[in-house]
Amino acid sequence: MQVRGAPAIAIVAALSVAVEAVDIVKTLDLDVNCNSYGGAKTPSANETAKKLTIQLGYLVTSRPTAVNLADAAAKLKTVVYSAADGSKADCRSVLKAYIGAAEQMLMDDVKDNEQIGMHGTAWILKRTLPDSRVSVITHCNTGSLATAGYGTALGVIRSLHLSGRLRHVFYTETRPYNQGSRLTGYELIHDGIPATLITDSMAAALLSTRGKSDNIVAVIVGADRVAANGDTANKVGTYALAVSARYHGVKFLVAAPMTTVDMETKSGADIKIEERPQVEVLNIRSPRVVKNAYGKQEVLKGSVEEVCVAAQNTHAWNPAFDVTPAELIDGIVTEKGVVEKDEHGVFQWDRVFD
Repeated sequence: MQVRGAPAIAIVAALSVAVEAVDIVKTLDLDVNCNSYGGAKTPSANETAKKLTIQLGYLVTSRPTAVNLADAAAKLKTVVYSAADGSKADCRSVLKAYIGAAEQMLMDDVKDNEQIGMHGTAWILKRTLPDSRVSVITHCNTGSLATAGYGTALGVIRSLHLSGRLRHVFYTETRPYNQGSRLTGYELIHDGIPATLITDSMAAALLSTRGKSDNIVAVIVGADRVAANGDTANKVGTYALAVSARYHGVKFLVAAPMTTVDMETKSGADIKIEERPQVEVLNIRSPRVVKNAYGKQEVLKGSVEEVCVAAQNTHAWNPAFDVTPAELIDGIVTEKGVVEKDEHGVFQWDRVFD
């Protein structure tokens, strides 16, 4: 797993094709007459658009659950075919149109995440006592390492921290790939945000024993796909957190850009859940640790090892995601605002869709 995080997957896919497009443009620019590329006849504008579309289509097959990738590919397909329709269109102009659109997606994602952070913070603080400091729980990694920058659920946490109203963050280990302990922990420590790591199975106990004393007011998670009815696919373990939050009277928020909302998927039952290799459950890869002269544990950099944490010949089930029913979600935070349910329990998307 070289790239993870639904927004990041989409951006990296778009930019990877853009890198090749830049190389082709440079080659064409060396050929003043634009007559050849790689010893072959330069493709026409429509042929170029078709090739780009095929490449994007192949990349979409890599991650079936996260909708952002398919959304980005569809938008880029529209861009290249629109560019190819011009009367003076050629291979170079279509490639440049693609490159510009891919770069814009990168910039737009950061701006959208900042808006998500602002809207989520406002929603949470509106429901708490004035000047009170709040704690939250988050799951997996939804920050700069999962997006183009700033983050979705972690973007809300960053915004809360900047407001001066964040007391503490509790973040889950997120087994089996440990995105929480490895990535979210890194980002929180880097930003100087007060935080405590818990295992996935500790969340209910945390809410029961420390929910009131630590003023835990919300669980904030990201999303890989949000269905039209609000059912949300996210990193496995999200569903269990939602159940615990509802039982303990804590708000449950999903933070995701509009590109994650798939109105073509009616409910969570229609979301294909990716299943990953069982070895990710059976084994753990991590740097070695040693004790220094003072008896303090230190990470030995550059010494990543893989160890087995299960009995030999164990079989494991490893769905990468689960689906949280809309009934357990209090709000979906987007860059255009927070979508809530009406008196009938139906999410009202009208206010965010133009």
